[in-house]
Amino acid sequence: MSKQAGLVVLGQDDGAACCAPMVREPLGEEAAGELSRMFKALSDPIRLRLLSLIASHEGGEACVCDLTGPFDVSQPTISHHLKVLREAGLVGSERRGTWVYYWVLPEALAKLSALLQIPAVSAKAPA
Repeated sequence: MSKQAGLVVLGQDDGAACCAPMVREPLGEEAAGELSRMFKALSDPIRLRLLSLIASHEGGEACVCDLTGPFDVSQPTISHHLKVLREAGLVGSERRGTWVYYWVLPEALAKLSALLQIPAVSAKAPA
């Protein structure tokens, strides 16, 4: 059973962004702390690849057994990286029997995306 059923499609809601782009207004202390945990988790190449593998996996979720093959590290190391992604709020997980399944949390990606969004700039007249 997919945990993504019934999720709101990004950009289709009431138009309210989760956070303003940092080029429009400075980040508050709480938002900066939450976002820095996410960026810190993504600063490791293995974790960035894991997030990409999970997001692009058929059905939108991946079993931990599907995530160990592409890496030249041990299974406990993969589990550690998945734990960091989960604690940063980037992925959700659920144990099913002996396996754990992971999926990307769309609201987390929306926060990161909204923060880095560049506002439309009108063309400047030549000097």
